Amino acid sequence: MSRIGKAPIEIPQGTKVSIEGDLFTAEGPKGKVSQRVFESFPVEIEGNVMTVSRPSDAGPDRAMHGLLRSLLANAVEGVSTGFRKNLEIIGVGYRAELKDREVHFALGYSHPVVFPVPDGIDIEVDTKANKLAVQGADKQKVGQVAAEIRRLRKPDPYKGKGIKYADEIIRRKVGKAGAK
Repeated sequence: MSRIGKAPIEIPQGTKVSIEGDLFTAEGPKGKVSQRVFESFPVEIEGNVMTVSRPSDAGPDRAMHGLLRSLLANAVEGVSTGFRKNLEIIGVGYRAELKDREVHFALGYSHPVVFPVPDGIDIEVDTKANKLAVQGADKQKVGQVAAEIRRLRKPDPYKGKGIKYADEIIRRKVGKAGAK
């Protein structure tokens, strides 16, 4: 049996979960997240513990068992504690500024880059340290928005300039060897 799939999901205080048809909904202090439940995978909620079972021991069912359990656990964790991705802006003159529900970037282009903040996502900008924090209840959406912001100016392998994840290590390349 799947080690991930058979693990129970603890539902923290202040978090409500419900299943209507094939739609799982978790609601908590950080927001609301909905997730489709795979057909014929029974999800049981008893008190503050939720378990996911699988219909058979076939290979695809075993794989989907662990996936479904992880998706539901991420939904519960997201509405109770939330998810966060930290980004750093590195480069002379590179900066970000939050205006209403838009982030305005100066990234060395001839024009400012305007990034609209999607619903369900909060972005914090530390202008002095050139750092951004993308936060939200939906893990997939937080990661997608962080990747889209990083894509605006990927880190340069020669000078290291650009937008990178806070825990990302940029492998630097050696420059020209000609002039001495």
